[in-house]
Amino acid sequence: QVQLVESGGGLVQTGGSLRLSCGASGRTHSTITTGWFRQPPGKEREFVAAVTWSTGLTSYAESLKGRFTISRDNAKSTVYLQMISLKPEDTAVYYCAATTRLGDSSGTRTYDYWGQGTQVTVSS
Repeated sequence: QVQLVESGGGLVQTGGSLRLSCGASGRTHSTITTGWFRQPPGKEREFVAAVTWSTGLTSYAESLKGRFTISRDNAKSTVYLQMISLKPEDTAVYYCAATTRLGDSSGTRTYDYWGQGTQVTVSS
């Protein structure tokens, strides 16, 4: 089992920045990839970014490249999402997820474990 806990969400003005954290515990050695997803109000959950633990390879939703950066800290079993130049359309519940198997890192069905989510609200 892998347990994930997100933190760092909150209220920020348009153009501001936030850094989200996802701490992992349990059988973290089994995790291949950790991803971030978000779900705006009234919309489907969508892919944000992912990082593969063994190589550090990252991937991003095309529309978010340049504003969002994912990183990992192997010693702390923690993944971060640095968000800059935030826009009202970034308002969503942000989730981290972990997978113990190979697959499409941008697909929700690839992931075995999910955190509880953290709210990000960007005011105009």
